[in-house]
Amino acid sequence: MILSNVHIQQAIDEKRLVIDPEPTPRQPTGTAGEDCPYQTTSVDLRLGDQISYFKEGLPLDINLSRGGFARLFGPMSESQTISSGQPFVLRPNRLVLGRTLEKVTLPIIADGQSLAARVEGKSSYARCGLLVHFTAPTIHAGFSGAITLELINLGPCNISLYPGAPICQLIVETVSGVPFRNDSQFQNQNRPGGNV
Repeated sequence: MILSNVHIQQAIDEKRLVIDPEPTPRQPTGTAGEDCPYQTTSVDLRLGDQISYFKEGLPLDINLSRGGFARLFGPMSESQTISSGQPFVLRPNRLVLGRTLEKVTLPIIADGQSLAARVEGKSSYARCGLLVHFTAPTIHAGFSGAITLELINLGPCNISLYPGAPICQLIVETVSGVPFRNDSQFQNQNRPGGNV
């Protein structure tokens, strides 16, 4: 079952969902320039200040059967810190990794209702050609960390990526039963794509 904005806020209050920093304001204020990040069935998350990408010109054949993505990506990638004065310009047909400004934690609750989530792009960006987190949208129960986002520009124009932009939406769902822990290779990563 998908949680409404009211139930997302209740889950935050009950610590069944932790979003740090917590998105605000919780209700529309009517103040110009201050949008409420809580849609009826999701909450917006913002782009962090780091973009990572494969180094250009690598003689690379990606073979994921040789190990996890984080081990492959780490030594063959570069990162760039972005700011309001220096955004990352995403050219058409280029793929980069970003991550959310917010850290999301979905604790496994032994005697209660655990939650999982899906991260989806926003239609306003999609209409410009920007695909955000276009595969494997599941954020599993037990996950903790900033969410890495695959960002690709399929449009005809450059797209400037600024930190703090509402880049995606988190859709929160209930989990039936109590899952056992099985953390992914991306748990608590410190940069988009891995820890290397």
